[in-house]
Amino acid sequence: MSSLGSCKTQLLEQAAQVGALKFGDFTLKSGRKSPYFFNAAYAATLCAAASSDDLTENPFSDFDILFGPAYKGISLAASKDHGEGGNVVGWPSGRDEKWRVAGAIKLVVQQGGEVVGVVQLLDREEFSEIDEQGCKVSAVTKLESLLGGKGKVRSVLKMRDLVQWLEEKAAQGETTEEEKRSLQAMREYRDTYGISSS
Repeated sequence: MSSLGSCKTQLLEQAAQVGALKFGDFTLKSGRKSPYFFNAAYAATLCAAASSDDLTENPFSDFDILFGPAYKGISLAASKDHGEGGNVVGWPSGRDEKWRVAGAIKLVVQQGGEVVGVVQLLDREEFSEIDEQGCKVSAVTKLESLLGGKGKVRSVLKMRDLVQWLEEKAAQGETTEEEKRSLQAMREYRDTYGISSS
């Protein structure tokens, strides 16, 4: 059995199968060249396919509304009714899809809400800027400081999970040629843009 865990392994396999996870040469919105691309537009397909309770476990216990933007025609937030009701709020219609999480947080606060945390499908574990002391700062770190501290952003998957998944597949002789090339490219990408794992 994978040391990555069956839940993450299942999710990564499903992501590759439906085309949410692709390997190759991609240019990100940041302008960086990446050896992989994770398409969040497939989030609904992935969540529908996931059977493990680990994927649907509530990482934050102190909320009563789940807010999520519409992205490429789907809601990135979904809530299960566990007997106490629940609300899902989408991004107001007419908004640009190129929303930013910080902007969404400000909108919730302006409407009288409190953001207790953010759950993301994939943390790329890379820096978004260099601070005044020359240290790499990730987007997650910046967002956590906006939300009040460490642990306020949770990730279902991390870049290290993708690398481990490919390494385990390679050890079992189950990788495609593209995945073999991508594994090395991902290690190089992590060396260039990665942040320290926590």
